[in-house]
Amino acid sequence: MTSKFFTLALTGATAAVLALAPATDAHSDASNPAVKARMEAMKVIGAQTKVLGDMAKGATEFDAAAAQAAAATMAAEAAKIPALFEPQEDDPESEAKPIIWDDWDDFTAKAMDLEAAATAAEASLTEAGAVGPALGQIGGACKACHSTYRE
Repeated sequence: MTSKFFTLALTGATAAVLALAPATDAHSDASNPAVKARMEAMKVIGAQTKVLGDMAKGATEFDAAAAQAAAATMAAEAAKIPALFEPQEDDPESEAKPIIWDDWDDFTAKAMDLEAAATAAEASLTEAGAVGPALGQIGGACKACHSTYRE
């Protein structure tokens, strides 16, 4: 019963995280270079989330080095978010809400929360059982920002 519960909880957490990940082909028509750079960073984060999500679902075998690399890449991209959004640029393809710049301190704090969650994940991803909890923390950080600052 415990393993069935864990599997259901893990599947739910993984689904929630993957739903937050941006589609890799989304917004390819953006013309503003600053907005394109932001979108590319989010695509990288989404791709790393997929790596971890596939391991959590059992679609790919757990690989500690690959999981840790995904988390490290995610942390590095998250660290860039404030600088990428600092220019108050817009594009019709952007899903960034203008409230980002009105509530800048909260927005940047949420970006740093993602960096911290990904950094913690990197350190913890030494066994398959750590992927689900790590994704839960990462997903929570993503959702906290996307709920407020993304269309």
